[in-house]
Parts: sequence; C-alpha cells; structure tokens
Amino acid sequence: MFVIILRFADKTKAASLIDAHNDWIDRGVADGVFLLVGSLQPSAGGMILAQDASPAAIAARVQDDPFVAHGVVVAEILAVAPGRTDARLAFLKG
Repeated sequence: MFVIILRFADKTKAASLIDAHNDWIDRGVADGVFLLVGSLQPSAGGMILAQDASPAAIAARVQDDPFVAHGVVVAEILAVAPGRTDARLAFLKG
C-alpha cells in the first residue's frame, strides 16, 4: 500500500491543468489503484491512498500526473505495510 502526498510547489499553474489532473485521478480510481483521494488542509495539496501496484508502477503513475509533470506539486510516495486495521478495512492487509 502507498500513501502519495502531493504538496503544492507552484499553484499559479494549477488552474490550467486541473481538468487533466482530475482525469488522471479518475483513471487511478477506475483502475482500482487509488482507494482514497483527498485534499491536504488548508489548501496545501493532496493525498492519495493506493494499492495493488508495484513501487515502480506507482512511481510511473505519479510521474504521469500533469500536476507533477508541470511542477504544480512535488510528490512524495510512502510505502506502508499495513499491520492492524479496523475490521472494515481488513481488505487493506491483503
């Protein structure tokens, strides 16, 4: 499992790339790789919880984000080995 942190680096470019960035997010969700996508508060960037991909595949997918490619955000990818979960999230340990 991965936590992907996207911190704003240059918000001035965000408006022109937001549709492409949202399409990229939609593809990640549709592919079953992105489980949760949300905003870092207050307006600091975004966070993605991802699974079912190799570290190399996650890194490649992140590089395909138009926000990353054009320097709107800086990405940090954290690999997480789930240990304990609430029963509702037990599938994450799979």
